[in-house]
This record gives sequence, structure tokens and C-alpha cells, in this order.
Amino acid sequence: MTILLAGDIGGTKTILRLVEATPADSPRKLPSLKTLYEQTYPSQNYSDLVPIVLEFFQEARTTLGQDLTPEKGCLGIAGPVVNNTCTLTNLSWFLQAETLERELKIPRINLINDFSAVAYGVLGLAPEDLQTLQVGEPDETAPIGVIGAGTGLGQGFVIPCGTGYRVFPTEGGHVDFSPRSELEFQLLSYIKEFANLDRVSVERVVSGMGIATLYQFFRDRHPSLESPAMTEVFHKWKQEMGTKTERTVDLAAEVAIAAETTDDHLCRQTMNLFVDAYGTEAGNLALKLLPYGGLYIAGGIAAKNLPLMTQGTFLRSFLAKGRMKGLLEKVPIYLILNPKVGLVGAALGATQIT
Repeated sequence: MTILLAGDIGGTKTILRLVEATPADSPRKLPSLKTLYEQTYPSQNYSDLVPIVLEFFQEARTTLGQDLTPEKGCLGIAGPVVNNTCTLTNLSWFLQAETLERELKIPRINLINDFSAVAYGVLGLAPEDLQTLQVGEPDETAPIGVIGAGTGLGQGFVIPCGTGYRVFPTEGGHVDFSPRSELEFQLLSYIKEFANLDRVSVERVVSGMGIATLYQFFRDRHPSLESPAMTEVFHKWKQEMGTKTERTVDLAAEVAIAAETTDDHLCRQTMNLFVDAYGTEAGNLALKLLPYGGLYIAGGIAAKNLPLMTQGTFLRSFLAKGRMKGLLEKVPIYLILNPKVGLVGAALGATQIT
């Protein structure tokens, strides 16, 4: 048995987990993971990650009644990781694995991008952590694809490799947004003018900021159709966007809630187009990878909007690839329900450290 430190490190919160890993009894199986202790901390209350981890170790020692020193650690970081170093996207922390190893007295620590942690995490999910969107024809020797709309649009893939797996992050969310209808051509022109851009990436449509942009697009086209409730939400959101005060309104979340719980016309249009574009981009990724090991839909937006994701629009758009439809019908598609998939992935990433 090996004691591991797993972490999901973000600008808002840091989640740490002590894990006991037991080796698998056969080469292709994953190690068994048992959570010993877990705690969440507000990242912005600390000047660095080290004080958080030291506090976490002290709390774990008090709760468990023993001192468990991890042999390895893997931390999923919300930011680009280069040579085991990372500057967080929304926090003024500069993290170096070598420094963390020395100050935390952990022999080996790997820093990985948070979406890489999600990609590892899909390997350790239980059936109840998933919603099947398409059964397909699973092949455990084939690539696994992962796509997830959240703050941005993450994409990556996993390759079975010998007795383990290798995870590869990508920048697929920054490919060009490709309109397929007159409405989407109008949307493309709108975003270019609205944001003063020469090109528009698919992330500007399929993400949380994409939902906000889509709502503004429909709102500007049909201002008379905006409901009084959403008018109030929009103006408050717009006001907070122009100040440095703490934001209390998440326009994307409000649009999604209104689309599901009311008959708000603009919100429903927004979310229908969002899901349509999401399915299309998932299909684009699947054509490039042929992920018969499974295509996993990650990110909080999908899990929080399950009725919209499962009503058929996403899958129809995914499969709308002309004569390639038959290939995509064989791809198993799963929507991830477990919000801590990144933490699961960090623990599995730690088991890969040699």
C-alpha cells in the first residue's frame, strides 16, 4: 500500500485528499484507491499552496490519529503546466514541484493541468458517476476522448500504453468556430464585431462565457422578447462586469436555470444553440480521435443541465457528420456526473509516478 496526496488546485478553492493506493492484481487493471481524508480550502485566503498543505496534514493527523506522510503527490492545477511548474490562471501563485517536494517532504510530486487530471479521472469513475448518452461499441484498446465546457473548453485524450495509460492535453478548444447555419453565420459576425476579433474560437461559443455571449446575441436580435426577470439579471451582471467589486451574478448560470425552470424564450434559444454547438464540437473531436474507448463529457455545465444534454439535440448534432455518421455511432458517449473527477484523476496520476 502507498499513501498519496491528490489535489485539485483552483483560483477559488483548493481540494486536497489523502489516498491509500493498493496495486492491482493484473497488469491492465487500475490500483484500488481508498480516501483517508479530504478537505477544501479557500485558495485566496493563502499566500501560497504550502501553508494549505501543511494545515491539511495537521488536520489529517488530528482526525486520523496517526501521521501519514505521502510517498507521492499529484496536483491538478488551473493553469498551464510547463516542466513541472505552473502559474495559476486566476491566482498569484507560482508553483514548482521541486520546491513543493522539499518543503512538504514528499519524495515525488507531479503538477498537471486540471483538464489532464480530469482525463486521468475518467479511468477511475464508477458506473453511477456516469450518464450514458450513446452505448456504442466499446473497445478498451482504443483511445479515450475527453471534452468539457466550463470557464473555457477543455479537450484531451487518453491512450492505453503497455500496462498503464498516457494522458495528452490539447488546445482543441481554440480551433475555429465553424458555422453550419444562417443563424450561426450571423452569430460569428456578431462575435467578431462585439469582441473586435479577426477570428472566433469554438471556446467563445461552447463555454460559460459562450452562454453569456449567446444570450447577448439573442437579446440584441429580439430585445422586446427579454423577460423582466432576465432584464434585471442582465443589467446587474453588466454593471458588475465594469467594476472591481465581487461579482454576485453569473449570467451563464442564470440563463441555464431560466431555460430549464421557466418558459423564458431567449434563455431557451440560448441553451438550445449552446447544446447544438457542443454536440457538433464533440463530434469534431471524435472524428479526429475515433475514441472507441469512450468519449467523456466533463465540466460543470453538462452535469448541471442534464435534461438539456439528454433530450436528443446533443447526440443529433454529434452524429450529423454526413457519411461519417456510421463511425460515430460506434463511439460510446458518457456524461460525467461526479464533480470531483479531477481529484480522482490526480490520485490516479500519482500512481503513475515511477
